[in-house]
Amino acid sequence: MMVNKRPTKKDRQKNLVDALNSDPFLTDDELAEKFDISVQTIRLDRMELKIPELRERVKNVAENNFLKVKSIRGQEFVGELIDIQPGKSAISILDTSKDMVFENSQVVKGQHIYAQAESIALAIIDAHSALTGVANIKYKRPVLAGEKLVAKAEVIRQRGNRFFVWVMIYIKQQEVFRGKFVLVSMDDQEGI
Repeated sequence: MMVNKRPTKKDRQKNLVDALNSDPFLTDDELAEKFDISVQTIRLDRMELKIPELRERVKNVAENNFLKVKSIRGQEFVGELIDIQPGKSAISILDTSKDMVFENSQVVKGQHIYAQAESIALAIIDAHSALTGVANIKYKRPVLAGEKLVAKAEVIRQRGNRFFVWVMIYIKQQEVFRGKFVLVSMDDQEGI
């Protein structure tokens, strides 16, 4: 009979570092499940390795990514920008909360979801100043307080000073919002 041997502490910590280098947004719970160990062990390993908690990791990534953004300032952005390739693609995360919902239904107000989508669409444009000219949007299902929204944006075409950007927002890989934005760069002042 073969005994399933657990990895050594050194190997476990190396695997933890590798996992977080691959995906810095894994929660302690997800890491514990992935490595079949307790959340407390994950926390102790993180502390020993001087790896910050998820919130701090997201904040560090977002701050570094905002150095690449020209058209929108950090305090104007809705959500946290976790990846951006200016003029190409971007990803952001928005943690929804009870202060974003309609009181009777506990459904997140569309204005918060739209604001995340518009923010990422504006951020992706490689221009110092841009405005939304047209937005064609569709809400696919209600979002409840506490759900984490992951927005993915992609520039699909550029014509002169106009950028065509697709934005999809997901909760656990389920699409909850999609939008096609036509953004206009104001850098050359041609207008909308």
